[in-house]
Amino acid sequence: NQQSRRSVRLMPVAIQSLSELERARLQEVAFTRLHQDYDLGCQITMPKDGQKRKKSLRRKLDSLAKEKSKDKEFIPQAFSIPLSQVIANDRAHRQRQDSFRQDPPQREEHKDSSDLVSSILQFATKRPSNKELSSSNSSLSSTSETANESTSPNTPEAAPRARRRGGMSVDSITDLDDNQSRLLEALQLSLPAETPSKKEKHRDKRLSLNPIYRQVPRVVDSCCQHIEKYGLHTVGIFRVGSSKKRVRQLREEFDRGIDVQLDEEYSVHDVAALLKEFLRDLPDPLLTKELYTAFINTTLLDSYEQQSVAQLLIYLLPACNSDTLHRLLEFLSTVADHAHDQQDKDGQEITGNKMTALNLATIFGPNLLHKQKSTDKEFTVQSSARAEESTAVIAVLEKMIASYQALFMVPPDLQNEVLMSLLETDPDVVDYLLRRKASQSPSP
Repeated sequence: NQQSRRSVRLMPVAIQSLSELERARLQEVAFTRLHQDYDLGCQITMPKDGQKRKKSLRRKLDSLAKEKSKDKEFIPQAFSIPLSQVIANDRAHRQRQDSFRQDPPQREEHKDSSDLVSSILQFATKRPSNKELSSSNSSLSSTSETANESTSPNTPEAAPRARRRGGMSVDSITDLDDNQSRLLEALQLSLPAETPSKKEKHRDKRLSLNPIYRQVPRVVDSCCQHIEKYGLHTVGIFRVGSSKKRVRQLREEFDRGIDVQLDEEYSVHDVAALLKEFLRDLPDPLLTKELYTAFINTTLLDSYEQQSVAQLLIYLLPACNSDTLHRLLEFLSTVADHAHDQQDKDGQEITGNKMTALNLATIFGPNLLHKQKSTDKEFTVQSSARAEESTAVIAVLEKMIASYQALFMVPPDLQNEVLMSLLETDPDVVDYLLRRKASQSPSP
């Protein structure tokens, strides 16, 4: 063990490349460091990713059961629901698409599709505590029922069918390429059996030793891709008005789980309005209510500390919030790169879209970072303090857009803290993680 630990030179890595287990432990390490090394003048609370949402999901699922007899009613699949639920719905959508492509649909299989979604929602919101992890977790397995699970938005190629069945030990995972590792993760997170045994229930609660697939809502990724392809040179993108009727129609199509393909026929202004609407209507803002004051107070720190603390606060976010924020900031940075007039290779002037990082932060900041949707009465109280907070919100997001790539990297010292923390509870897991890091890092 000593030899294997000494031989691995840790390099900065993207947070998305860490395993689910490492990301969960990174939350704890970042939480401790924020308390020990920085004084933000406020209480820092870990964002809730399970208990609070579980209750609201249960209520929604109870109402789903009551409404099942009313065919006219439908439960929104994308808008005004918790982000973790949107991700679960998207996963169910991909699973149904894969099943449809591989096997002709049969009515009996699809008449209870709402039950499939409900089951996945209940399963996807279970978040284990570290106490439930044990060294036995070094063995990963999946049930044959999940063989049709899709890989991820980034890896449409299916792995060989022989790879999809039966159990796999950690050692054998090192032989898989990236696509197959993602497939294994998708298999692990897919729908559990209808009547799982106690042993299977315990196994479902484990955190994976592989990176989890990118948790970005389909509607967010589709909108970003559309504007990146068709709207980067559109003057006043996000400021110019849109067609409320067309935006409402698009919203309803995503909410009904329709496979919407945003092509050049759609107005970039309508798509931009849809993206803003999705973020605005999240029950909990993307940067979470719990971290509102902490993010605001980073503006009181010097520039270097601002970035370090913002990075630690991002580590506290649930994976779906972190991954979605990364995709959004990457997109906003690309839009800002086209803000000013430029010349093409032939010397022709290309008009800029005028949307600088500051302009984009002014539009998106209040949707990403707020305490709660307050009443009009509350807005009239302490208006000067609110104005200051609004300015701080914009400043926080503007800085994030400018430095988003660095924010989502995990430096070696923090990786080391994560591994040392895991070493106390799961030494065999650390050996596996180090072997994988060694195989991914360049040779000395």
